[in-house]
Amino acid sequence: MGYTGSAVLPLHPGKAPRWLFSRMVQLAECITDIIIDEHGTLGLLERLSDPWFFQSLACVLGYDWHSSGTTTVTCGALKEALDRESKGVTVCGGKGRTSLRTPQEIREMGAVFGLSGYMIDGLVYASRMSAKVDNSLVQDGYQLYHHCLIFDEEGRWIVVQQGINEGLGNARRYHWGLEHRGFIEEPQGAILCPTRLEEALDMTSSHSKENRSTCLDLVRDNPLKLKRAMAEPAPAGQSRLDGWTGRRVLVMPRSVNWDAVRAAYQFQPRTYEELVSTKGIGPSTIRGLALVAELVYGDRASWRDPVRFNFAFGGKDGVPFPVDRRSMDEAVDVLRSGIEASRLGRKEEMRALRRLRSCVPQGDPVALKTVL
Repeated sequence: MGYTGSAVLPLHPGKAPRWLFSRMVQLAECITDIIIDEHGTLGLLERLSDPWFFQSLACVLGYDWHSSGTTTVTCGALKEALDRESKGVTVCGGKGRTSLRTPQEIREMGAVFGLSGYMIDGLVYASRMSAKVDNSLVQDGYQLYHHCLIFDEEGRWIVVQQGINEGLGNARRYHWGLEHRGFIEEPQGAILCPTRLEEALDMTSSHSKENRSTCLDLVRDNPLKLKRAMAEPAPAGQSRLDGWTGRRVLVMPRSVNWDAVRAAYQFQPRTYEELVSTKGIGPSTIRGLALVAELVYGDRASWRDPVRFNFAFGGKDGVPFPVDRRSMDEAVDVLRSGIEASRLGRKEEMRALRRLRSCVPQGDPVALKTVL
């Protein structure tokens, strides 16, 4: 992981007021237009995948610097701001039930951008696997409730998603950048949260490589043999397997999807990714396999929590000061004027170049170079 630092994301109730959200959309449109004009859609994706840029953008847009809504509302504003084919980049998904429509939105916008069926299927797979990895392979107690896949007309994609832990009262944001290293070994660019857990199963860690390999062997072997290895939780008064390692969190899951395990056995997955992508292989099954691999065969998994540790117009709850509506509107007007002036200037420049080319004899690149 390339980033260290912290972001506090406590759970705040309520919604962004409509007057603020509409301004967030307008300001987000201005900012993204400038970035796309200067750096292209690739430059925008690079910046949005950077957790510190994303956090700063949320602050500029006037939302809480430390609220869990920083993620959900900022992504919502970006989704509306980029809701035009001409932008060349789109946001699919969102919070709660909206996230379930991500595959459909990807297919719709992929068709609008003219992407091939193969590329669209790849984007749908990336959406599903990124969510499954952060929900099942990183078992940190944060349940995903927000998922956005952002992609451009070239098929390049990033993911911004967030999980919730009601007990701790905060959220975690997971960033997947452009330089994907597959879906299994440390694929995220960063995981942000103010709380580092003492222990959390991280099957994406490079230290879990041998454990992943053993898990794959376990599934490819007879499921009945695996079922015998996964002893039921011990009745009261009996010792538990935890005692062998001294870890308090090594509790065999109470439910394992044996139908999914049998299906995986029949499929004979060649890689751990193929195993994880199997329908029905969820957190409990992943955890059970990891524990058997560690306790019975000695291949340890990583239990180190992978989390990595500025306001412009104010925050919606008045911290550090109330949002200044007038200054926010003025900023939007200034940015829009600058964008229009820049585009007009470029049109004049192109007209001038065309006039110059008309003065140069056809097929004389040296003369054209001299004139320009």
